[in-house]
Amino acid sequence: MKTTYLYVRVSTDEQKRKGYSLPEQEDRLLKYCKENNIEVKGIYREDFSAKNFNRPEWKKLMEAIKSNSSKNDKSILFIKWDRFSRNIEYAYEMIGMLRKYRTTAMAIDQPIDFSVPESTVMLAVYLSIPEAENNRRALNTANGIRRAKQMGRYPNRAPLGFINLTTVDGKKIIAPKQPEAGIIRRVFNLLAKNTYTIEEIRQIAYDMGLKCSRSHFFRIIRNSIYCGLIPIKLNSEEQEMIKGTHEPLISEALFYEVQGVITAKRKITSKKDHLKATFFLRGLLVCPICDRRLSGSFSKGTTKRYPYYHCLGRCKTRINALFLNDCYQRKLQQLVISNGAVDLFKLILENCNTNTHKTEYFQNRGQTVRKLNEQELILSKARKLFVADILKLDDYGELKRECHVNSKHLKRELRNINSKLKDIEEKCQLGIRSFVNIFQGFPNLDPADKKYLVNLIPPHRVDFNTGDISLNLDGALSKILVMKGQPKN
Repeated sequence: MKTTYLYVRVSTDEQKRKGYSLPEQEDRLLKYCKENNIEVKGIYREDFSAKNFNRPEWKKLMEAIKSNSSKNDKSILFIKWDRFSRNIEYAYEMIGMLRKYRTTAMAIDQPIDFSVPESTVMLAVYLSIPEAENNRRALNTANGIRRAKQMGRYPNRAPLGFINLTTVDGKKIIAPKQPEAGIIRRVFNLLAKNTYTIEEIRQIAYDMGLKCSRSHFFRIIRNSIYCGLIPIKLNSEEQEMIKGTHEPLISEALFYEVQGVITAKRKITSKKDHLKATFFLRGLLVCPICDRRLSGSFSKGTTKRYPYYHCLGRCKTRINALFLNDCYQRKLQQLVISNGAVDLFKLILENCNTNTHKTEYFQNRGQTVRKLNEQELILSKARKLFVADILKLDDYGELKRECHVNSKHLKRELRNINSKLKDIEEKCQLGIRSFVNIFQGFPNLDPADKKYLVNLIPPHRVDFNTGDISLNLDGALSKILVMKGQPKN
């Protein structure tokens, strides 16, 4: 008696469209085996796509075939060849693999006699039709999605902050979903202020309840859907923006402002940043023996690494970098602004419209304080409702956590505003000082600013033994900067 394995497969859309149910296929195959005196060794029921053979039940079927040590010919029966595969390349590859295990794949509704050479033509037809159907279906789907986007509708799965809905007339739309929509709106507002790093804002959003990965967050802040624009690809390099019919979370102006903020500044790696911060005099110091420019690097000691400026020549000159950096810094901090320059800077500050910025910050501080008071009022009302047994414990706890998170970030924003107001006040005091220690903040500058300042005021003569340094001030700087103790006019 011949032996066979029965394979029945259906995908959800086919079952709904054609009625290819698993029981119906199984009944027909069992009836066929009974009529042709074929022994059924197993039945494998699949609910998976046929785009490849990475299917759970097919893997089990292959394991059964491989473990069957019988040298007799076996077969796999199914209804039609589209139950077997919808990819002609993978289908031929699998037929060849089955042949190694003396197994033949066969469709009872589309029989093939493999002993007849011309039958391979019919096999190619049977296998190519399902693939063509799949390609046509994919093309129609892509064209439908494109047409929907051109009409301003977003046909895909709603992004975070939106929800998929169906209107009364059957149209698919997306609408804002709270609280995610409110959190994303706040994320864009914080990014536009350019006072926090992107990672800090992501952590703020996470604390407020926006649960997404770091890569997903970066996709969110670059997604034009949130400002009401739907992108349509024209080719591999160009795309067109269509005004969407859905309600945007932010304005287009805010979206493009944020794109400018997140793409304008690129961070350098921490290693390079550390080297530049340590060796900001590199390239400006001259070897006292061979007159080469000194480089800088770390020397590994027993317990830690030590920074040195050193010569790349044979003289092996090496000077402690921290010692020279400190000597240059002390010399730089002896420079003060002359009285004439102070008067000029006072006029420049007035032209910068300091009062306007100050008024804006005062308004922002007032708004932030009002928001803080609102959070306190909301929490107070919730506490009274909870005590009166109107608000449930879970709802009160959730509201309390949300208020604490909002208050935490509002207080942080308030500190930043106060810091900016303090900076403005310090700048306003510039004109009334008898002299200004303009370089006192040199240690706190970032490496790029330090290097720029050192190139502007380089060391001129250096005694590497005592650390005595003279600074090279060009003609313009010598009229603005003077050493402490010298006449400031």
